[in-house]
Amino acid sequence: MPVVIAREGRIAVVTIDNPPVNALSQALRQDLFDAAESLDGDGDVDAVVLICAGRTFIAGADVNEFGKPPQPPHLPDVVSRVERAAKPWIAAVHGSALGGGLEVALGCRFRVATASASLGLPEVKLGLVPGAGGTVRLPRLVGAAAAVEMVTGGAPVDARKAAAMGLVDHVVDGDLRSFAVEFAQDVVGKPLPRPIADRAVAAVGDGFWEAAEKTVGAKAKREIAPLRALACLRKASEASFDAAMAFERETFLELRGSPQAAALRHVFFAERAASRPAELAGIASRDIRSAAVIGGGTMGAGIAAALRDAGLPVILIERDTAAVERGLANIRGIFDAAVKRGRLTAEAAAARMAGVSGGDDYRLLADTDLVIEAVFEDLAVKHAVFATLSAVCRPNAVLATNTSYLDPERIGEGIAGPERFLGLHFFSPAQVMKLLEIVPTAATAPDVLATGSALARLLGKIPVRAGICDGFIGNRILKVTRAQAERLLLSGATPAAVDAAMRAFGLPMGPFEAQDLGGLDIAAFQRQAARARGETPFAPVADRLCEMGRFGQKAGAGWYDYADGGRTPSPSPVVEQVVAELGDGKTRRHWDEASIADAIILPVVNEGAAILRDGVALRPADIDLVKIHGYGFPRWRGGPMHHAEQRGLQAVVEILRQLADEGLADPPGQGLLQAAAAGDFSSALAQ
Repeated sequence: MPVVIAREGRIAVVTIDNPPVNALSQALRQDLFDAAESLDGDGDVDAVVLICAGRTFIAGADVNEFGKPPQPPHLPDVVSRVERAAKPWIAAVHGSALGGGLEVALGCRFRVATASASLGLPEVKLGLVPGAGGTVRLPRLVGAAAAVEMVTGGAPVDARKAAAMGLVDHVVDGDLRSFAVEFAQDVVGKPLPRPIADRAVAAVGDGFWEAAEKTVGAKAKREIAPLRALACLRKASEASFDAAMAFERETFLELRGSPQAAALRHVFFAERAASRPAELAGIASRDIRSAAVIGGGTMGAGIAAALRDAGLPVILIERDTAAVERGLANIRGIFDAAVKRGRLTAEAAAARMAGVSGGDDYRLLADTDLVIEAVFEDLAVKHAVFATLSAVCRPNAVLATNTSYLDPERIGEGIAGPERFLGLHFFSPAQVMKLLEIVPTAATAPDVLATGSALARLLGKIPVRAGICDGFIGNRILKVTRAQAERLLLSGATPAAVDAAMRAFGLPMGPFEAQDLGGLDIAAFQRQAARARGETPFAPVADRLCEMGRFGQKAGAGWYDYADGGRTPSPSPVVEQVVAELGDGKTRRHWDEASIADAIILPVVNEGAAILRDGVALRPADIDLVKIHGYGFPRWRGGPMHHAEQRGLQAVVEILRQLADEGLADPPGQGLLQAAAAGDFSSALAQ
């Protein structure tokens, strides 16, 4: 049974035990409702403590019920029953009280929590609003301003902040159960605070809601749930409790079936599956207690900072003493910037740096568990690094290359113990970006592959396994994005129009803005290597701009002009002239935002289908995760593959055929055609 009732004197202790996270399944809801009923009629009980077994309080809804019609008792009824209990209930919180878990706690008359506990209403992150009174009770308890911050942002607060807000009545430093029972005994016979439902929301100043709408709307961009959550909070402030509850429930049910909620659920499940992939089930990872990074440039410093953030001691190796000092300064600069932004205290930054040592002698790595190479993207240079590592590192040390395009099989040729070698493709800035492409070679051992996934979890990153090809998953798709952007220019669009359309689609920046920020020379170097392999990458305009030294913001000119070393882009007459010359004789057409987005996103889907067909990605959801976490694809659209399935794959095929007929895209490939015939990508893969 998920709920057990015990007695300590005249205090009933209701313990929820529904591993792994005490999710609010139908059985648990029923047991909790029944417990409130039975304890109300028990004359030997004066108060009730609600506590959870395991590592957490109620961490939210049962994910197995996502997308299914809810079964009674519905959570709002359970919360109301606890709130109207004849005896006071005290929620004893440890771990996380999230979503429905916090709503249950709000139904209790009191809340106590361990110092390490966190409390939150994260429903907006799934495209929803709280559905069991969260938007109605929370502002009655903590005020409208704090409720707006918690509900529309979805981020949890720690117990001490919750106490300062009035969300928690006491922060417990000792044994939670003992304290909660004593707390319950102490409140018996004393005047009790009114149930939250019977309280009013404290008045707010004139213009509060209008200002909040502007702020929330700016942060939400095109996500609908945050503003709908704000509307629920306003309703709670201006209407009766019952009317506000009805409004919240109506909004919750409406959003539950929305495309954005479906997309965000898809991403939620994809992220859960990625962190512990089915193909690695039962395979133990190797212990990683120390790490080293070869190369202290931008990427190497970012990787080192990420390793230190996870608590691993790090050795930085560079080619000479001066380079070591520059690398250590780069790492220190990352932590100093975090202090300036308020993300780290000065003491924490100093502790991070204290765990980093540097040197130019590879023999320092003789006893290191994990070594990550992050030197210049040159095959000969990387191969030489691993020849040295192979000689000095112990036989069971994991050796990894951070490469964006190069073939890990060739990088690792000749390594002693090739089973311990793999690719780990970090994304820049490595201490921030959540994506980690894990690229095994044919020789990589299963436990080393599992170690890559375990490392990603330790670093708080999303691991995606990728096969070996030029660019793996993400950068292979990026080449298509850039080629399509140039095709648009040559057929009548402008860089500003393309960038604006992609921002309207939901990306943080368009393809030309992104290239100017990162530097056009980086992609030019990769195209040069591709041509040396006999490939013919399509980038006529970019190649011409690079010949002219227009490498982006760092050069003061790229796809846009930048005055006086600034970062504000201005349309460039030079680029306009280059495009006119190269596009001479090509068909020009009018492009609106929707057709621009189709001309970029749908060829990405086509390439994604080819990647699946080639086995470079194992699942369509993996491609979605790469695009979301590595390239800014809007999470609320679910990734390009989910977006295409929701739109209809046959419709995608037809649009791509039209673009191909105009010379504006490659025709639909066999992978996409098979998926369209099957109805979705997963069904096509299963055939």
